[in-house]
Amino acid sequence: MAIKPLKNRPSEFSGYVTVRGAREHNLKNIDLSIPRDALVVFTGVSGSGKSSLAFGTLYAEAQRRYLESVSPYARRLFHQMAVPEVDAIEGLPPAVALQQQRGTPTTRSSVGSVSTLSNLVRMLYSRAGDYPPGQPIIYAEAFSPNTAEGACPQCHGLGRIYEVTERSMVPDDSLTIRERAIAAWPTAWGGQNQRDILVTLGYDVDKPWRELSQKDRDWILFTDEQPRVPVYPGYTPEQTKRALKRKEEPNYMGTFSSARRHVFHTFANTNSPLMKKRVMQFMLSTDCPNCQGKRLRPESLAVKFAGYDITELSRLPLKTVATILKPFADGTATGHEKQEAEHPEQTIVAQRIAEDLVARIQVLLDLGLGYLSLERSTPTLSPGELQRLRLATQLYSHLFGVVYVLDEPSAGLHPSDTLALLSALEGLKKAGNSLFIVEHNLDVIRHADWLVDVGPEAGEKGGQILYSGPPEGLQKVKASQTASYLFGQTETPVRKRRRPAGWLRLSGVSRNNLHDIEATFPLGVFTTVTGVSGSGKSSLVSQVLVELVAEHLGHVITIEEEEGAELERAAPLHTAGHIREGMESIKRLVRVDQKPIGRTPRSNMATYTGLFDHVRKLFADTPMAKARRYDAGRFSFNVAKGRCENCLGEGFVMVELLFLPSVYAPCPVCHGARYNAKTLEVTYRDKNIADVLSMTVDAAWKFFDEEPQVYRALTVLREVGLGYLRLGQPATELSGGEAQRIKLATELQKAQRGNTLYILDEPTTGLHPADVEKLLAQLDKLVEAGNTVIVVEHTMRVVAGSDWVIDIGPGAGEEGGKIVVAGTPEEVAKSDKSKTAPFLQQLLHKK
Repeated sequence: MAIKPLKNRPSEFSGYVTVRGAREHNLKNIDLSIPRDALVVFTGVSGSGKSSLAFGTLYAEAQRRYLESVSPYARRLFHQMAVPEVDAIEGLPPAVALQQQRGTPTTRSSVGSVSTLSNLVRMLYSRAGDYPPGQPIIYAEAFSPNTAEGACPQCHGLGRIYEVTERSMVPDDSLTIRERAIAAWPTAWGGQNQRDILVTLGYDVDKPWRELSQKDRDWILFTDEQPRVPVYPGYTPEQTKRALKRKEEPNYMGTFSSARRHVFHTFANTNSPLMKKRVMQFMLSTDCPNCQGKRLRPESLAVKFAGYDITELSRLPLKTVATILKPFADGTATGHEKQEAEHPEQTIVAQRIAEDLVARIQVLLDLGLGYLSLERSTPTLSPGELQRLRLATQLYSHLFGVVYVLDEPSAGLHPSDTLALLSALEGLKKAGNSLFIVEHNLDVIRHADWLVDVGPEAGEKGGQILYSGPPEGLQKVKASQTASYLFGQTETPVRKRRRPAGWLRLSGVSRNNLHDIEATFPLGVFTTVTGVSGSGKSSLVSQVLVELVAEHLGHVITIEEEEGAELERAAPLHTAGHIREGMESIKRLVRVDQKPIGRTPRSNMATYTGLFDHVRKLFADTPMAKARRYDAGRFSFNVAKGRCENCLGEGFVMVELLFLPSVYAPCPVCHGARYNAKTLEVTYRDKNIADVLSMTVDAAWKFFDEEPQVYRALTVLREVGLGYLRLGQPATELSGGEAQRIKLATELQKAQRGNTLYILDEPTTGLHPADVEKLLAQLDKLVEAGNTVIVVEHTMRVVAGSDWVIDIGPGAGEEGGKIVVAGTPEEVAKSDKSKTAPFLQQLLHKK
């Protein structure tokens, strides 16, 4: 089932793009010529300089040239890249970049909006929908929940309304008000204030809540009244009564606020995420009774097409939508004769729009995305799915003579889906476009017309062009780490399969496309979970398994979300399922995901791993620091006493240029060092603290070889393949894969206690095959120390090297969600029901 290279490689290219003197990031002043109208793949180990060449140089220059042709006003609307460090680039056509999104897309963004299909569907309903008798025609925007014309007036287009109940705000009704029965009130003085006000108002705060009359309970919890009364803190109810009678001067005047009012007011007005989270726990969300969760006003929902309202159609898989629309597109739809006779123009409109929709959806089906629905929100998509969605939009746009620069388009793709991707890329090339692709997947690399191998290693030891030419020629390049994998000289290592030490059994698991399934994970071994994109792997492992184990251990799972996303999330996710056995041997859960290790340039690898704490102590222990009474805090660029006051420890200052992208220039005072001059006078082995932060992990590893704690941390970072990163590299410059490996390294530094469950989702994303070997060695170490490792993975080398495989599928979406086969890699490879088996078998046979 090998993916064979394409035979129709062009013998003559229409022209070349010539690069001279490229110095972006670690590129060593390189010169290069690459063909146009071809599939050019940039390869090399992680951190070698591939992206610096493809995105930082070629795409950045193409964008700069294009933006020079548009008005200064229009330029402000673009996310402009920095001007690349290069002497000259000739023969470069306009470029379109499809990078993997690092940030979180908004919850209001959906498959329909990213692919622009939603606009067409709204037009279809507006112009060709079946309206109830007497209802006037409404415009397309009235079919969007994100517009004032379309949003349901009760829930404002969210589909859910939020309410509080007595039960949600008073979880324990055996407590008295004084004992804080009303959990929804603030815990500190604010709550005490409300209790004192109730005493003034004559309520019994010492009677168990359940013994108060329903009338009193309802008033305290739900009233909108806000009486202002005298307050006597510290007085007993009797003393308060007497004080009121005597009209004694109160301590202050207090304003009452019911528990419901407090919750909603805090939620709407607080700037503190913690406060918001706290009051959210008392709010219950239910489908909006006005629109039944469909988010639109009644007039919009009354319009039907093919028997569906627009929300019903948007919730169907795209595959089904295409089937519904096909008869309208080819004019074979029946049962509409009366409408055709009365409104022939509607029939023509329906056919035109349906034709366009079917053609656009077909592109998505070809890319293996038929299981998605238009309504599916983009934060729930994997980076690979999102990139293919944007690729589909480009495929349909029929541009000509453009360079498409793609960042690992195969990320998150099962080998069977890679075939669809390759034929889509072939379509773009046939249309007269050039494709420049940064890629690690050997199947995609084999399809290249031209290879550019960057290396030989990462970081400072990379940045050179090892080879540029047709793929076959790479075989002769000894320095290339890609060559040995591409031409099969590196064998898949044969690992001795470990036997499970026990089993973790889940039953009744339901989430997304998983419906009441049983799942059994072996303990004390390395397990890979496989299946086509969208089959339900992440739902089972990264969601349900993580949540059930966390709940059992008493952990709180935090979901990082953008501000306001809590409200816009659809129905709250309830974990259906339970653990039947196996938890007695799991004491800890560690989820190593690809979320950033920090959101600002102040976060970096050295601070995240804890390594910087040890380094600062070393500087504080030097004779000069002791003489000057500098403590470890002095060597932090986040603390006033040590940082440069001009740039506040940022290392750069922003220069605002009207109409042009803001320029970040090194700080003129500290020249990018981040520290003040006095702090930089302190040296450890002739290096100041800024020198240390600018070292790569590899350089620091040699430098700190006599400091066991620092040395050990750096050794682990090297072992997971991050030797090329600078210690002070800002978190914002790290890819998702790099962030994940930093988290793994941080975990590996800790003393291994065993009995930990490690869960990783696609840890090989962005990794060269040579780096995958390093990662596998580290995961093996975790297992040898008595832990369990479960990985969601598409890379067959990893699957072949695991002890146990669980294959989910057989298809995607509703055609998936079942465990097709589970067993050793050899057993799974023999399955005739699994889409993974042929690819696994091919690799195991190579051994």
